[in-house]
Amino acid sequence: GGCFETSRATTHAEPTYLVDGVVHYCVANMPGAVPRTASHALCEASLPYVLRLAKDGVEGAMTRDRHFQNGLNVQKGALTLKPVADLFGLDYTPAFAA
Repeated sequence: GGCFETSRATTHAEPTYLVDGVVHYCVANMPGAVPRTASHALCEASLPYVLRLAKDGVEGAMTRDRHFQNGLNVQKGALTLKPVADLFGLDYTPAFAA
């Protein structure tokens, strides 16, 4: 992968390289270098959403919190993410319209 044209995978042994005067750092799987810290951070970031789902249920959370709808791709077999529908020329259905 890489998120820009000049990116290429690097390692901890040789983590950086220079292209056109720009230092690139492209070590893959950085969270893997600090698994305990990464796991704690993921838990802290995810827990509020898990608790909301547990409290309100899927439909309740989706209707009460727009952030959940932003992550919804498919509902009851209908594609609910407009950019994906547009990209692939598929039918789009707004969330909860199905």
